[in-house]
Amino acid sequence: MVEAQSYSEKLETLSEGSVRVAFNAFTDIAWDDPEFAIDPEDPRWILSGADPLGGHPWYQAQPPERRARIGLARRANTCKVGWQFENMLIKGVLEYLMDRPDGDPEFRYLMHEITEETHHIQMFAEFIRRSGAKVPGGPLWLRIIQSAIPVTARLRPAVFFTSVLAGEEPVDHMQKAVLRAGGEGHPLMRRIMQIHVAEEARHISFAHEYLARTVPALPRYRRIALSLLLPFIMRIACDVIVVPSRTFTRTYGIPRRVIKDLYWDQESSKKMLRDLFADVRMLAEEAGLMNPVSRRVWKALGIDGRPSRFRAEPAPQSP
Repeated sequence: MVEAQSYSEKLETLSEGSVRVAFNAFTDIAWDDPEFAIDPEDPRWILSGADPLGGHPWYQAQPPERRARIGLARRANTCKVGWQFENMLIKGVLEYLMDRPDGDPEFRYLMHEITEETHHIQMFAEFIRRSGAKVPGGPLWLRIIQSAIPVTARLRPAVFFTSVLAGEEPVDHMQKAVLRAGGEGHPLMRRIMQIHVAEEARHISFAHEYLARTVPALPRYRRIALSLLLPFIMRIACDVIVVPSRTFTRTYGIPRRVIKDLYWDQESSKKMLRDLFADVRMLAEEAGLMNPVSRRVWKALGIDGRPSRFRAEPAPQSP
């Protein structure tokens, strides 16, 4: 009973945070401010070392104007993948909420999350529109299976919220790295990332809390199955989000050898891959999803390593 109350209190905190620190895609970004104008050849779109492609010799050897155009398209494509994942999240959460009882604190919080994800989709779509970039988003296979993924929210909610976390953690990690690095990045992209990071902190916190609470109560065979499935879900989602698709690389003339070199053969990119999932490894430890066999799977997929010491908390302030 104490644990259930503690969980309810955490959901109440997240819900109140969504009320106090909330954003609107069209009122909290000054889209028409000259400072936010998009010029495809603006050097501020050139990728930094925070993106693996930005540090590759092939990319660095390109003329500045081409690097800027590729950098802008890279960011627009990441936004497209982001709204595709959030589209699946919204549909899945609505499926999950159909079975929640009246007054359930999960219902209140998750409706806030749906609202925020809707604003994120609008924010990403507006950026893509204004960029003028032709971006495919995720690979074709993701668009084919996307309608089936939300069904798992009702049938196997632990698997669904694991998938949600897989779509949120890599983006959150990369955006925080860019924001921490500072530099001369474009102010429009920086504003979009600030808003996204602030609200995604709550979404990630909920997924962690939900799984940490529900997974230990699953039957043993399902915990074992999820422990083996978890690293695969994380790695697949990471590749969809981080690795440019074949359509994207053909459109922008990026040699496949460059992509194969970057993802994930270089030591620096291998470290980045491991670092993306430090918080998820911590969750796996807490929820009892790390065992001798699953540890080998994490290692075989190149995403093993030390878990984080602290769980990410919701952002308390407006950026």
